[in-house]
Amino acid sequence: MQTLPFFGLIGLGWLAAAFRLFPPEGAAWLTRFVFYFALSAMLFRFAAGLNLTAIFDPRFVLAYLTGSLAVWALGMTIARARGLSLPEAAMEAHCCMTGNTGFLGVPMLVALMGPVAVGPLLMVLAIDMLVFSALITLIVHGARQGGLRLAAVLPVLRGLAGNPMILSMLAGLAWAQSGLAMPRPLEELLTLLGAAATPGALFAIGAGLAGRRLVRVAAAGWLSAAKLILHPLAIALSAWAFGVPPVTAAVMIAAAALPVAGNVFMLAEHFRIAPQRVSAAILISTAASILTIPVVMLLITNP
Repeated sequence: MQTLPFFGLIGLGWLAAAFRLFPPEGAAWLTRFVFYFALSAMLFRFAAGLNLTAIFDPRFVLAYLTGSLAVWALGMTIARARGLSLPEAAMEAHCCMTGNTGFLGVPMLVALMGPVAVGPLLMVLAIDMLVFSALITLIVHGARQGGLRLAAVLPVLRGLAGNPMILSMLAGLAWAQSGLAMPRPLEELLTLLGAAATPGALFAIGAGLAGRRLVRVAAAGWLSAAKLILHPLAIALSAWAFGVPPVTAAVMIAAAALPVAGNVFMLAEHFRIAPQRVSAAILISTAASILTIPVVMLLITNP
């Protein structure tokens, strides 16, 4: 029941776009506002209140990487067995374990699980962007150019360096390490701007879903099942194997249970690799997560 208001906002966004009360270009601009301003302000404020040594746990990193790589490898293996090219298989593998942590996970899970969720969520975001987004980009470039070259690596590094979520987290952590007190006007500005991240992000997700169509339903259904069921299961087993503390393990599992991220579609469209299939997986997994996320939340809060 606690998750219903969050999915209600997604539903309002979908209704507004479906009934043309909110134009398609409006969803794109709202997404940009959230991405560059509201969510970045929220992440900066969260990170500025953290201690880097306190949130960086090698066991957490190894557990998340191991569980995610296992699902990624399974997605890749099944895609190749179906005869897909290496870039297509890599894109499907990326769908299987890249969740909507930024736009859905941070606003919802921090609200549901409290401040304890901030550090683990930032770690999940960082690993997804620095490791897996870079991995899919390098695989596509390598497959298309017959091998990796420096010219293919540099755009990846530039993209990571210019990502506002990465920059805001790094800036916040740097502020925390400096020991400087946050000026009250700046804190109030960040709080005010960050408060727009939750409704803005969820509304934008819903509005974006209204333009998606169900195609290649069987493949999209498999990708959605892998993301919503196999990924959190793999992460739970990995967290147990590496001895991750229960509280941070719960956040990691909840993050793994999130639906396929919208930025996977951005990559698919940019590289022109299965954009319709990825779009359908986002639609199906987001709709199905209305049922699956409450179940996961119930299991991790009542072990």
